[in-house]
Amino acid sequence: MIESGGDGFEYLGASVRLCRQFGFADVDESGLGEAPAAVCAAGALLGYIAETQKCDMAHIGRLDVFSGGRFMELDWTTRRNLELTESLRSGEKRGSLLWVLDKTRTPMGGRLLRAWVERPLLSAVAIGRRLTAVDELYRDNVARGEIMLTLKEIGDMQRLIGRTVYGTAGGRDLRSLCNCCAVLPRLAEQLAPFRSLELREIGAMDVLEDVRRRIDEAICDEPPFSVREGGVLRPGYSEEVDHLRDVRDNGARLVSELEARERERTGIKKLKVGYNKVFGYFIDVPKSAGEETIPDDYIRKQTLVSNERYFTQELKELENTLLTARDRINELEYRYFCEMRDAVAAEVERVQATAAAVARLDALCSLAEVAVRNGYTKPEVDTSRTLRIVEGRHPVVEQTMKDILFVPNDTTLNDTDDRVAIVTGPNMAGKSTYMRQTALIVLMAQMGSFVPAKSALVGIVDRVFTRIGASDDLASGQSTFMVEMNEMANILAHATPASLLILDEIGRGTSTFDGMAIARAVLEYCADKRRLGAKTMFATHYHELSALEGEIAGVRNYNITAKKQGGTLVFLRKIVRGAADDSYGIEVAKLAGLPDSIIGKAKGYLKELTAGGTAALGGGVKKTEDGQISLADVGGDEVRDILCATDLNTITPIEAMNLLFELQRKARG
Repeated sequence: MIESGGDGFEYLGASVRLCRQFGFADVDESGLGEAPAAVCAAGALLGYIAETQKCDMAHIGRLDVFSGGRFMELDWTTRRNLELTESLRSGEKRGSLLWVLDKTRTPMGGRLLRAWVERPLLSAVAIGRRLTAVDELYRDNVARGEIMLTLKEIGDMQRLIGRTVYGTAGGRDLRSLCNCCAVLPRLAEQLAPFRSLELREIGAMDVLEDVRRRIDEAICDEPPFSVREGGVLRPGYSEEVDHLRDVRDNGARLVSELEARERERTGIKKLKVGYNKVFGYFIDVPKSAGEETIPDDYIRKQTLVSNERYFTQELKELENTLLTARDRINELEYRYFCEMRDAVAAEVERVQATAAAVARLDALCSLAEVAVRNGYTKPEVDTSRTLRIVEGRHPVVEQTMKDILFVPNDTTLNDTDDRVAIVTGPNMAGKSTYMRQTALIVLMAQMGSFVPAKSALVGIVDRVFTRIGASDDLASGQSTFMVEMNEMANILAHATPASLLILDEIGRGTSTFDGMAIARAVLEYCADKRRLGAKTMFATHYHELSALEGEIAGVRNYNITAKKQGGTLVFLRKIVRGAADDSYGIEVAKLAGLPDSIIGKAKGYLKELTAGGTAALGGGVKKTEDGQISLADVGGDEVRDILCATDLNTITPIEAMNLLFELQRKARG
């Protein structure tokens, strides 16, 4: 039992449960000998299942150990920022990558496709095998369409066999499982022409003919909701049940025959044989018939205002036969049903294996269908460190904005001359979309999907990290900047040279110079092959960082083009080499709908800042002749006096630090 104190996670008890369940001589056989936390978790889970389900767990016969190296690890922040399974805005499936890719026809396929999205592969061989299968389905529209129509007839075999094993499946559940099994031979036949290894393996699945036959022989075509009410077994399955059903179903005829005989014997034409749940069967005689007409073997049962009710020994025996038949039928049917259900549950491993094969086929067909509909291409995936995308598109944005032409863009990253791409440009121009689409194309390629691009070469990426946007974490008392720095620290602690980093606006949560300093330091760390050297996309408004292209090896500048046209800013959405010459912040604010008075003042302040440089940035405020507020250097004299009075030849290092702190405080006002 898993107790609230956590005793179920105690290592010794957990290891005993693990060995007992899977037949291991010791924990080392499980592959978890050097992972005590995993032993505790697995043992605790087994204890929880045993305590809550109260049933035999013999069907849990395999322990799968997922170790590093099989799947790409994606942390919660990356999944959220890339909107893999749910959108940021609504938390719904719509607007996510899964929403675009999921054209599955079975619940099993839908769950598996979700797992593929969340766990991209790291093996180029496994990815190639999956891509080959998708490509074969992609090229044969007719065969794929027929397979998907067949898949639509298959229900949730995994859930159905689960209910069967736990003893909660009813007649309708087993009938549904039978119907699923009936479709499998046709599905295997449709897969016969395919030659890819993955599809041939799926086509060789167990079609469960014996399971289908066993259920079909026992369960009727339309079983009732409850298995305890009878009517579940098919006629011919049990001779005893059929005999009792004949007695039950012909009971009305036997009662009618008894009624006719009693009318003839007594001469009472209005004599009737009736039934109710309180008194059972009775002979109803109107009082107008007179006492002298009542036979001696009639035993009074009930007196009403105008009728007398009797029973005879013959009627009592008939009643006992009819009522016993109903109860006996229900009892026998339930017993035979449970025996048959247990026999099907014993085949759980075979059913689960077939269900898994169907799910794989469904997910592969879904990826092929999406590739055809959306114009995706097959990527080339290898073990190099090169990422080269030609005319890449964002898979979600192009589907949600079909009335607007999506502008494709190229991406080139590697571990030599193009390690870091600094992306500049105005807000709303599409920097985040461009970087996200690059990450999504990598993830899609490594999950075995075609990608939205003209062509793509994807060198295996071990992890994708994102640092996009942030907000205050009020619950833990962390500011926006602290959240941002925590995320950045996590990325730098776990990233490797084989990782892909998507970094958007690092350092924007603090002052301009602090933020710029942090952004530059992070960028240099990512670009330095001796420290990290990971493929990095770095979006920033700090145009000063563009100067790093000539200073740091592997850094390249890119910008998203925009131009002013008739006083209006037009976003061209195209990535080109070089740094942006302007952030167009005021123009973007105007597009967002800020009042003209604010836009006008902002332009005036911008001119002053541009003319005054850092002095304007550090100054106070004063009113001009027209009454408007203007930036001016009101603290400069005091700072200058302090500097002039300081003897730099005699000042100590600690005094210099204190002086610098004081000057900064005065400059900030």
